[in-house]
Amino acid sequence: MIVSMLQLIIEIPDVESIKDKRRIMRSTKDKLQRRFHMSAAEVDLTDSLKFGHIGAALVSNSKSFGESVMQKAFEMIEREIPARIHDMSIHSEEF
Repeated sequence: MIVSMLQLIIEIPDVESIKDKRRIMRSTKDKLQRRFHMSAAEVDLTDSLKFGHIGAALVSNSKSFGESVMQKAFEMIEREIPARIHDMSIHSEEF
């Protein structure tokens, strides 16, 4: 069993309130779950107004498949989410 993980730290420059930020974070998380059938959550920086930290995971039987799905998810975030990516990592572990 292979678990592939994606971690992103994003900056959302145009938000005026935590409520606006959480709306964008929730939308991002929901898109990852719907389109890529992965688990996703806001894992850190929950009280920061301008920054968010998203973690996502996918279980599969192939490291290359899991990491390609994570790469596609990252590209979707770059295209569709009104945010700047500050840090991104994709990692897989075998269990």
